Amino acid sequence: MTLEAGRRVRLAEDVGIGEAVAGEPAAVVGFLSLGAGIEGTVERVDGELPESDGVREYQRLKALYEDYGHTMPEASRTRLEAQIAGLEPEWAAHRERGDRVTVRVRWDNGFVLDGAHQDVLTPL
Repeated sequence: MTLEAGRRVRLAEDVGIGEAVAGEPAAVVGFLSLGAGIEGTVERVDGELPESDGVREYQRLKALYEDYGHTMPEASRTRLEAQIAGLEPEWAAHRERGDRVTVRVRWDNGFVLDGAHQDVLTPL
């Protein structure tokens, strides 16, 4: 899904927001929940979310293999191939999901949700 400013979206799942008491990070003074189904407008697209550790490790190992694999001893190359194969499912899921972004959404009820992951939004 491509999100851009001005696009109408719907919240796909409940989102809870808590507020901590000053000086007591574990204490919560209130809790606000935005219910699934509310609609709003994207005000700003902030940028891509960072890749997971597994995706970054896959990219690093794959580059290492492509650049130096032909010069490695057989045992090292086999071990590297096994590590890459172990990370393949996470890499495939990342490729299928595509780039993920965070956005600022102004809901029709007046609330604003900033830094929302696109995964919790559906386009209208």
